[in-house]
Amino acid sequence: MSDLDDFANYGGDDADDARADASADDGSTDDGSERRSFERMDTDPTGRDRGIGHLAVSEGLSIGEADDDDCLRAYVTAPNRGDVRVGKYLLVPYPDDEKLFCRVTALEYAQEYRSDDATEIHARRAMRRDDVEETDYKFVASLDPVAVLYEDDGELKRRMTDRVPKPETTVRQADDKADIKTGLKIPTDGVFLGHLAVGGEKVRTAAEPPTIDYRVKDDYSEGDPLVFRHTLVAGGTGSGKTHGTKNVLRQYLADERTYPVESGGDRERRMAVVQFDPQDEYAQMHDDNPEVTRDDERAWERENVAHGGHEDTTAFVPKVDGVTYAADHHRAEQVEFTVPFSMVRSNPWLIAGASLNDNQYNALQLLLGRFFDRHGSSGTYRQFRDFLDDPALREELDENGRVHEATFNAVKRRAVNPTFQNVFDQDARPLTDLVKQFVRPGGLTVVPTYHVNSTRATEMIVLAVSSLLIDEKLSNAPRFDRIKETPLVVGMDEAHNFLSDADSVQARKVVGKFTEAAKQGRKERLGLFLVTQDPQDVAEPVFKQINTTVVLNLGDEDAIKSVNIPANLERKVPYMEKGQMVVYSPDNSEPVELVGLSKCVTRHGRD
Repeated sequence: MSDLDDFANYGGDDADDARADASADDGSTDDGSERRSFERMDTDPTGRDRGIGHLAVSEGLSIGEADDDDCLRAYVTAPNRGDVRVGKYLLVPYPDDEKLFCRVTALEYAQEYRSDDATEIHARRAMRRDDVEETDYKFVASLDPVAVLYEDDGELKRRMTDRVPKPETTVRQADDKADIKTGLKIPTDGVFLGHLAVGGEKVRTAAEPPTIDYRVKDDYSEGDPLVFRHTLVAGGTGSGKTHGTKNVLRQYLADERTYPVESGGDRERRMAVVQFDPQDEYAQMHDDNPEVTRDDERAWERENVAHGGHEDTTAFVPKVDGVTYAADHHRAEQVEFTVPFSMVRSNPWLIAGASLNDNQYNALQLLLGRFFDRHGSSGTYRQFRDFLDDPALREELDENGRVHEATFNAVKRRAVNPTFQNVFDQDARPLTDLVKQFVRPGGLTVVPTYHVNSTRATEMIVLAVSSLLIDEKLSNAPRFDRIKETPLVVGMDEAHNFLSDADSVQARKVVGKFTEAAKQGRKERLGLFLVTQDPQDVAEPVFKQINTTVVLNLGDEDAIKSVNIPANLERKVPYMEKGQMVVYSPDNSEPVELVGLSKCVTRHGRD
């Protein structure tokens, strides 16, 4: 078999062509007669290209009510092919100045001419070439119609896709901020989350600044602020979820951000934030970030992004026997508190644990009722333990059939626990005496638990404090008006550890309480801000109340499936770099990809 190089040795036609070219140079022919010359014509097209290509109709052009009815494809010209990416936003104009806002969902090369390129000759030629002649192929983009943009009394608005554009209409990239924000239904004002991106790259426009800020609704003129309809931030270790959460919470603490409260007329109050912090990172929000430059600050000021350390930040440190809290990585004020046993009176499940069954839990409630009737709200855990040691009480309850002796003993074994003794009634001020300092309009309260070396103790502290806040918010006769009347965000890092869907009395009580809090949040100005690396472990009743889901890099397939984001964005999650995120908030915008701020607006990280 001859090699393709053999063709290079054949020069018959080349020689003839060379002679013809030589004779053409002097204007003569081989027989000596004069050759007629032809005038060269300019083949460059007039005008210039105005887009990236045009709508093709070779495979149909249609828009319908169902997604399967849509068929929208654009032929992309060779010079523009390197700039088009899956996920990019495009515009297709209508003859009457309306515009179809689209998103690229697929890209493909197709044969320009009928030929078979799966042959040895094609392969060998391609292997010996350094480049590809793209004009030999068609480059086609499949488009997903998102919305029709139109003007109404000078205001740009959007509506559902209800008309098909004309064939061969020029398609161009969306590069106007108003078009993109309107097309994606992104609010103009609100709480800043990040910048719109595609494939990890920020979307650029001709405006200044060129990036597109993504914001979450925070104004009652457009419905309830979405913070009171709850937020979930999900991301693996190193994905930037704490960095991003700090940036978002700092926006809610901005001086100018206020919310109306129902009592006391038309008053407005600033937000209070209570953040449970298992890694002792959020108290750093008190301090400025030393890495932030003046250029960073100017850029954030142009986009109305709150930044700088939040002076009204206090670390409320739970006092636990045998451990101490030492922090040299922040300058926030530190206040010790203890959980009083009296809080168990309205929340018996705090000492129920995961092992009590329903019958034993009912017995525990009865015993606590008897105890507090005798000792009042000042009753301590030590006194309760002594109360259970009374053999006469056990005999009495067993004889009258109220609590069987075996059930009494089972409750006592679980209620008499060294962990409870180490948590309740320690040498510090009770939390119930510190409510006004704990919940402060415009204040950030951080509850660090990193120093607590018992998982059970940590769980008790977080659930006791959060229950106090939720109970007061939902109560029609609250003990603490400060909690009831202050707009409040309860932030919970590692939320999967506290809100799991376990089959136990305690888990059911906790999930029920937080589910009810989530349902009533809009009315009571209460927002849950849950942060987790295991979203699949958060109880479904709580998860279903979440309106805004922010997803950073996740490597676990079950975790990715559990966050319920659209499939086109779900595929990107395992490949996202630090700070990249997907936001799914149906009441705020279309599902989008964002890039968060590369620097934290407050201090973040330890030296």
